[in-house]
Amino acid sequence: MLKTQEYLQKLGINVEISTELEPVLKGYDLIHLFNLIRPQDIYLAARNAKRQGKKVVLSPIYVVYTEYERKGREGFSKYLFRLLTSSKIEYLKIFARAVKNKEFHRATCKLILFGYLKLQYRILELADIMLPNSQSEMDRISSDFGLKSFPYVLVPNSVDKNIFREDVTIDKALEGIKDCILCVSRIEGRKNQLNLIKAMKNLPYELVLIGKAAPNHKKYYEKIKKVKSKNVHILGDVNHRLLPQYYAIARVHILPSWFETTGLSSLEAGIMNCNLVVTAKGDTREYFGDYVYYCDPESIESIQEAIIRAWESPINPRLKEHIFNNYIWEKTAEKTLEAYHRVILTGQKGNN
Repeated sequence: MLKTQEYLQKLGINVEISTELEPVLKGYDLIHLFNLIRPQDIYLAARNAKRQGKKVVLSPIYVVYTEYERKGREGFSKYLFRLLTSSKIEYLKIFARAVKNKEFHRATCKLILFGYLKLQYRILELADIMLPNSQSEMDRISSDFGLKSFPYVLVPNSVDKNIFREDVTIDKALEGIKDCILCVSRIEGRKNQLNLIKAMKNLPYELVLIGKAAPNHKKYYEKIKKVKSKNVHILGDVNHRLLPQYYAIARVHILPSWFETTGLSSLEAGIMNCNLVVTAKGDTREYFGDYVYYCDPESIESIQEAIIRAWESPINPRLKEHIFNNYIWEKTAEKTLEAYHRVILTGQKGNN
């Protein structure tokens, strides 16, 4: 959202970010909502917009974590989730978070009343246009919700070329991790750092993990610290503007997640001339094609083989060119504005 705001403002568009569920919208042309997999909040916002006669733009960020829930989790929940549908899994998770974090507000009550899937359907009924990150994401939404047609504009995830530049100055203290395997991501089960660490055992490379532990994954983080070998270095959170140094010093960046629409850190690393290992689950092939090395997040052997191939291969300059030509924020802002114009100025609802 912050990057969307920043680059739309550079195009002369007035953008304000609000966390209110039902704000007064006088003076605004439209409301742009994010994240269909957390429907309890954006449903109230979408309904509020329609009551005030505003157009609704939806960036769905529609991920499916069912495979992770059934295979990647540990303990009782993994076996329970094997008995439930995807929507029921998400419903149960939201209810559990509401109990644990005391989040029983109006939005949560709406979800409990209507159900997870029905609330998602209601949001889609209220939305005027959708901004999926890829065609494969849109196809997944159409399949899961039985949509025969829906107005949309493809708006990909992107990287800030003004931050991630070749001329970055590298701190001498980082020389000790030169040519390392780097993983920049929040530490949690879905990002699969545990299998990554297991794959790194007996490999002659250094692995550097950057990212803080997710609030509900503290046990996962503790297990990672216990099983890591000497060639694994956990640095914790690093300021975003310092990340270019780490990408520049690394040889390979890996994101072996159970599912990714893209993986923003993969785009960042790729434009900084890292070879990439990415998950084969999700929408990654549409972004990266044959420029990267794919792995199966469930297979330690697959992750290990992809790491070796990526490290031993020469840096592919075409990957950076591919990202620069397709996935920078200037282009993403232009596509976003195209969607805005479509619903406000023309009223057209033809698919892109």
